[in-house]
Amino acid sequence: MTGHAKAGRPNQFLRNLNSKIASIPMILTAIVIFLGGTIWTVVYSFTNSKLLPRLSFVGLDQYHRLWAAPRWVVSIENLAVYGILSMIFSLVIGFVLAALMDQKIRFENTFRTIFLYPFALSFIVTGLVWQWLLNPEFGIQSVVRSLGWTSFTFDPLYTPSIVIYGVLIAALWQGTGLVMCLMLAGLRGIDEDIWKAARVDGIPMWRTYLFIVIPMMRPVFITTLVIIASGIVKVYDLVVAQTSGGPGIASEVPAKYVYDYMFQAQNLGQGFAASTMMLVTVAIIVIPWAYLEFGGGRKHV
Repeated sequence: MTGHAKAGRPNQFLRNLNSKIASIPMILTAIVIFLGGTIWTVVYSFTNSKLLPRLSFVGLDQYHRLWAAPRWVVSIENLAVYGILSMIFSLVIGFVLAALMDQKIRFENTFRTIFLYPFALSFIVTGLVWQWLLNPEFGIQSVVRSLGWTSFTFDPLYTPSIVIYGVLIAALWQGTGLVMCLMLAGLRGIDEDIWKAARVDGIPMWRTYLFIVIPMMRPVFITTLVIIASGIVKVYDLVVAQTSGGPGIASEVPAKYVYDYMFQAQNLGQGFAASTMMLVTVAIIVIPWAYLEFGGGRKHV
């Protein structure tokens, strides 16, 4: 009987065979283009390629030059400041807005559209808009001074020590709406009975959010963090539109460093080395997320 059952059971490999066949081109594309391109970049980062790639290995020389370059060090410092603050403020502001929207307020759809609208704009448009707003001659500083506060100063894009915060303001304005929508979707997935039980037990709302709701939204928070982090690592066009890396090199970021060395300085080896370091950064972000989502982070029953 058991033998007949096994004989009648379809082979696991043959299940959804048409779907598996249809996915072959996508799998081959991923292997050849993405994986192949990654390996190619890493290999050529150990060469002294200039205008064209060539297999003339120089060991770790490109990486020594990379970390000895003040411009690269400044770009890493900027990325760290921008990244940490962007994660914190995006999550906090996005969650607070989502919690407020979850109170069944009037005109919810209108407010949700308003908050999400900046995300529909390109980073170039956002950068140009905020370059204008933060311009001391006709932006926020000029408007406030025209109201009587003549000593008011707000020109982050023109002050090297705080220019990265001006870029951060524009990024938060554009990206917080998406975080709000992700958080709102997570909040709407919470069972209404949990809220009722918390109210019956007399638990304050802030404690309900902090100790019950947020732990239940762990997958939403992890996914949101990965989305934010991936955007942080590759930030480029926002910086180019607002400051072009200035004043001086004060707002340089790794992606701009890679572009400038590969396509303007005609130093492919140095650009490949910087790209590889960015790849390592992405791996540091993605591997823990994959482990938490699909590996040991989940309890198996």
